[in-house]
Amino acid sequence: MSERLNTIEAAKIFQQQLDEVAVQSLVTGFMEQNVNGIKYTGGDEIKIPDIDMDGQANYNRNTGYVKGAVNVAYQTLKMTQDRGRKFYLDAMEVDESNFIAEATRVMGKYQKTKVIPEIDAYRISKLATCAMGVDGDAQAKYGYTLDGNIIKEIKKGIKTVRENGADDEVFILATYDTVSAVEEVSLGKLQSVTFNQGGIDTRVPSIDGCPLIYVPSNRMYSSIQLLDGTTVGQEQGGYKKADDAKNINFIVVDKSTPIAVTKQDIVRIFDPTVVQDLNAWQLDYRRFHDLWVLKNQMGKIYVNVQEAK
Repeated sequence: MSERLNTIEAAKIFQQQLDEVAVQSLVTGFMEQNVNGIKYTGGDEIKIPDIDMDGQANYNRNTGYVKGAVNVAYQTLKMTQDRGRKFYLDAMEVDESNFIAEATRVMGKYQKTKVIPEIDAYRISKLATCAMGVDGDAQAKYGYTLDGNIIKEIKKGIKTVRENGADDEVFILATYDTVSAVEEVSLGKLQSVTFNQGGIDTRVPSIDGCPLIYVPSNRMYSSIQLLDGTTVGQEQGGYKKADDAKNINFIVVDKSTPIAVTKQDIVRIFDPTVVQDLNAWQLDYRRFHDLWVLKNQMGKIYVNVQEAK
């Protein structure tokens, strides 16, 4: 019984730590701060609070304040991204005394190198799709090759989302080549700003006070293909650039526009006495995630892509 309890406690530790590290490691982690008070009890559904309250009323010196009502309702959203893997740690290499340390190392590396890039790529592709879908290409510029006008182009994106009502922090997600082009033009004169993500303060360069965040180019696609892990040619899992995808130079987005959530489902752990096929520890990793953008918020995203439309 004690071993089972220890396994359950270990699973809880993994779940909490992996969630914290995920938000801190994602270049899109700042989007996680848009929803407070989420209810999550496992699985692919989350409940987001929607608070409605009465407006201002006149104060009366004799009767005092007019009573007001506050109603809190929860909207249920379904996360469409349900991804995971099963891992084995050989019992000859990992015993009960070093299991947590070794499992943490393995799962941490898996999340950092495989899970985080995929979530970022999915979110960025979805933001790009939203911006490219606005009528009249009002939120997108196509066929742009990086040149000496790069800061002007980024400022155009910032102006566009500001004029469409962006009143929160505005972030710029850019490839390394884009950031390099900005640095060459600015000659080291960019001011730095600090933003908080997952409880960690990060200092980055900025344009018009908007944080400029470097994103690996293999996460900057207008669409991606998720590999299922079983189909021939997809056994390695993960994701790749979709056949019809375009390469993104940068995205400008209002911080409060995307509603992004990622949740680690309870890590299932089975010790070698339970696993039937192998003499090994078994770890089942499963992560749900998704991103939503309301229709009236599409104007707060701007994308600049390399290829022509």
